[in-house]
Amino acid sequence: MAEHEVATRAPESDAQDGLVAGDTPAQEGASMGEHCVTDRPTPATGAPTGEISKIADVDVYITKPSDYPHLPSKLLLFLSNATGIHSKNNQLQADKYASEGFVVVMPDQFAGDPLQKNVTDPNTTPDSNPSMIEKVKMGLADTAKSFMIDMWLARQSQEKVIPLLHKVIEGAKDEFADAVANGDGVYAVGYCFGGRYVLLLGSELPDTVAKGQALRDEEKGVVKCAPQIKAGAIAHGTLITKEDIEGLKVPITMACTENDQLFPDDVRAEGQKYLVDSGMEHEIQVFPGVPHGFAVVGEYDDAKIMEAQRAAFEQMLSWLKSH
Repeated sequence: MAEHEVATRAPESDAQDGLVAGDTPAQEGASMGEHCVTDRPTPATGAPTGEISKIADVDVYITKPSDYPHLPSKLLLFLSNATGIHSKNNQLQADKYASEGFVVVMPDQFAGDPLQKNVTDPNTTPDSNPSMIEKVKMGLADTAKSFMIDMWLARQSQEKVIPLLHKVIEGAKDEFADAVANGDGVYAVGYCFGGRYVLLLGSELPDTVAKGQALRDEEKGVVKCAPQIKAGAIAHGTLITKEDIEGLKVPITMACTENDQLFPDDVRAEGQKYLVDSGMEHEIQVFPGVPHGFAVVGEYDDAKIMEAQRAAFEQMLSWLKSH
């Protein structure tokens, strides 16, 4: 087993490899890493078994158990990293959950605007001993990449993404009503960018942000929408805030990397304290010495990373199956 740390589990009650410099709206000094925005490492072997379709007029990748609908399955919403639904690695990761008994719906949460692969194309990097001119070019290229990424992040606002996800969830509930009934709700997994939105879907959001079943907060005089998921699992979440964690109303498991600028240790620790103090059912495992993005399928040369990848999947799968 990888030497990962079980940080906490409350019942009922990158290495910086590939980090792109630049400030983001959520956390100063952190931006999307290459493992979030390209199919890195080398795509895993095998061909995806699902298909691109539409739900509520939104493009989705749908993958199902081989014996569905003859045997009971559960509905799983899969929220991807910035490469989106056409990424082979993301599709293969979704297929892994399908092989374990889930009907998986991976929506195009970017509405046709995933972060382009050439933003961090390794082929644009000069050799290991660049000249001064090449160093200047590298600096300009990094600045341009950072600017493009930050502009892209600004377009992927909560106000844009959440209503889209609610549409897909409502449509999926109709199309796969048997799976929703079998699981007594909708489950969700999120990787990188998608991790934060699993937390938000497991929260009570103001109805000005989300559209769904309304709950009235009499003290504050606002209407909130009920959580859209029954339980969630996230891996190396990106740009998560303490407030995102404090809003949770459903059981959650997190597979995290150590010293991750995209989900800093202090933010994770503050969120963890809240989950413990509030009695929210949760599990947090920290994997040291692995890059942000490690949990999405792909071939790494480092056996330790591959073992952590396997362990993270087992952690998340076990949580979903037990809830």
